[in-house]
Amino acid sequence: MKERQILHIDMNSFYASVELLDKPELKNKPVAVGGDVEKRHGIILAKNILAKNSGVKTAEPIWEAKKKCPDLIILPPNYEKYLFYSRKSHEMYYSYTNQVEPFGMDECWLDVTGSYGLFGSGVKIGNEIRKRIKRELGLTVSIGVSFNKVFAKFGSDYKKPDALTYISKENYKDIIWPLNVEEMIMVGPKTKKKLNKLGIYKLSDLALANPKMLKNIFGINGVKIWQWANGRDESPVKDYKFRNPIKSIGHGITCSSDLVDDFEVRRVFQQLSQKVSGRLIDSGLKALGVQIYIRDSTLSSMTLQGKLNYPSYSSLELTERAMELFKSKYRWKHNVRAVAIRAINLRDILEVYQVHFLEDVGEHEKKLRMERTVKSIRDRFGKDSITYGNLIGDLKMPDDGRDIVIMPNSFIQS
Repeated sequence: MKERQILHIDMNSFYASVELLDKPELKNKPVAVGGDVEKRHGIILAKNILAKNSGVKTAEPIWEAKKKCPDLIILPPNYEKYLFYSRKSHEMYYSYTNQVEPFGMDECWLDVTGSYGLFGSGVKIGNEIRKRIKRELGLTVSIGVSFNKVFAKFGSDYKKPDALTYISKENYKDIIWPLNVEEMIMVGPKTKKKLNKLGIYKLSDLALANPKMLKNIFGINGVKIWQWANGRDESPVKDYKFRNPIKSIGHGITCSSDLVDDFEVRRVFQQLSQKVSGRLIDSGLKALGVQIYIRDSTLSSMTLQGKLNYPSYSSLELTERAMELFKSKYRWKHNVRAVAIRAINLRDILEVYQVHFLEDVGEHEKKLRMERTVKSIRDRFGKDSITYGNLIGDLKMPDDGRDIVIMPNSFIQS
């Protein structure tokens, strides 16, 4: 059997690199893309190499990054632009294989095993893609080539920027095993601390550890990271037609300023519910329940959920149930900072359901018809072509376009 040829492609400093395409005068300056401090999204979202070399880290507060790098230039995010370049790169990948699995907007796995006869080895294909992205999009990528997905991702992290690293069955112990154990996917700070207490500091320590001991302490994930450290990863790169089963659909937001009463909370829930409703309809699904998440100004949070009267994708019914849940538990000791709503217990849109013979479902059916009509108008004329009167005005929601970015499922769930 032919050995698998897996690529992991990571676009270098993606957000910052895209911004510099339009701002070449900033090329030799430390630049970061960051949220709006005034709208309480004041963290570093991405940084270029110069900023990284000054100690700037992704997800740290902007004020902290400025202390490390006083000359740091902060640019606002433009998600539509990033999505455009992400799609362009994916089009390029599909010209080599139909097995392309995104891992965020700027990372992808490719299985090019079946492309060997047409385009050559994984290393040859990787180098060709690296040069094409630089030439055609003006961006750089780091690429890992290996016989499995985990090691391919290690390869793309190994050399940056604009580099390719080949990790084979012959050399992986030299490249992978000297790395710190926290470099492994799924090893976060808590897991690292537990592993260190066991005397496991390097990936070589993990690879040579007793898998039964790891299973007793970490469960099945302990066995999984031990297998990965030993190069045992058979997980496939998903075909472009593959879609993970949808178990829930949700949307949430950190508000640009605190919500101070039920009316403001309802407006945000309704706006979010319209996005959830649209995705339910596009996916051919209805929800039997609603889950809400609330975080207040002290950063305390709560999660509540409840059933709907009927399977529904109506944003009005989702909002109504969300507000019932909210009012039942929230006591307004503090203002609300962030909210989220999630449609749960999903069913096929055509699945029949039983009602009591005395129930009048006419109002429910009317709301469903109205939802489909509103969505069809928005699909044809744009999302702002029609709205509800109570949603006109400042909803205290950020409008930088981040809501258009839907991240894929994590690799560790595959």
